[in-house]
Amino acid sequence: MAQIKGLSAQDLPPGPIRDCYKEYSAIDEADNHPGIIDLRQLDPDQLPHGVTIAQHLSSQELRLAFDDFIRGGHASAEEDAPMTENIPVYSHNSISGLLMIPALFPTTVQTELLSRLFHRDLSSPEYQTNVHLHYDVTYPEDEENHAPKSFFGDDPTRTFQPKDPRLHEPLDVQSFLEKRLRWIALGGEHDRTASMVSGKSPPVIPQDIAKLLSAAFPETSPHAAIVDIHSTRDTQSIHREVTKDGESGLISVSFGCDGLFLASHDDGNGCKILRLRSGDTVYMNGASRFAWHGVPKILPSTCPAWLSNWPSLGENLPGMPPGPYQMWEGWMSGKRITLNVQQTPTTHASKDSAEYI
Repeated sequence: MAQIKGLSAQDLPPGPIRDCYKEYSAIDEADNHPGIIDLRQLDPDQLPHGVTIAQHLSSQELRLAFDDFIRGGHASAEEDAPMTENIPVYSHNSISGLLMIPALFPTTVQTELLSRLFHRDLSSPEYQTNVHLHYDVTYPEDEENHAPKSFFGDDPTRTFQPKDPRLHEPLDVQSFLEKRLRWIALGGEHDRTASMVSGKSPPVIPQDIAKLLSAAFPETSPHAAIVDIHSTRDTQSIHREVTKDGESGLISVSFGCDGLFLASHDDGNGCKILRLRSGDTVYMNGASRFAWHGVPKILPSTCPAWLSNWPSLGENLPGMPPGPYQMWEGWMSGKRITLNVQQTPTTHASKDSAEYI
């Protein structure tokens, strides 16, 4: 079991890691780049130096979990192309404990996950966002059913009032969804929500999502999650985990535009760059749990065509009336979403942790 020894959230990343981050934040072309490990392009029979197959996941068992997850949704996992018989899980000998899984989640599971995260969970007052820090967020209501309603179906001109009018202007729903929403906290207590839940029991991660992730990672019991929302102009700075419960693994699932993910070597003197596409997943455990990591570049115009129009998928067919989310057609085309999940800690949750993946 990996242990933290002398790590500090105030430490700066080593020079070689900073140089690597700077180099890849400036690249214009990532296709066939010799320094980038593109998980979708890996050939199990001709792997790059240092990359090995750590194990295989049973696609049959995962298919059962996927079908169970989307049952009651608008699609079936059977509509996806056939899954690889045994899904390869890759590792790298320079980063102990880092597992890389290409195309783990099929298209229908990805769209169903996004729908539950943004139509259901974002509309639940128990889950906080970065906007809650500065605004009194009010929620749209389905007047007919008196049930939570998606912000994407809300009046885009409706406004949230700032907690301190001297510092912030009122924020309308359209700006909230297009520009200001940066993260959603789903369960658990961590640095981003510690002040919000002080004196209260933290919310529980949605159990259907926890069950889905546990099927893919049975060694993990999901405890806390962060949904990060980035545009293609954004980056994620280099950081590392220094939580007291650092032995717990971290899962990160990508949606939308491709991201270049940086992870440092065990010795801190180098790094690897992974190209993560929609549906790709990384798991950080062991020594990689404390690796420097970040996203120096999000690649524009790389969102898959089948996902780029979300959340208005399938609603604007010829001869059909407009769907409730028509004005948001194309929202995902310029976004990279990551669902970052931490397993149940062995002791109390730390309040001084760094960002998740």
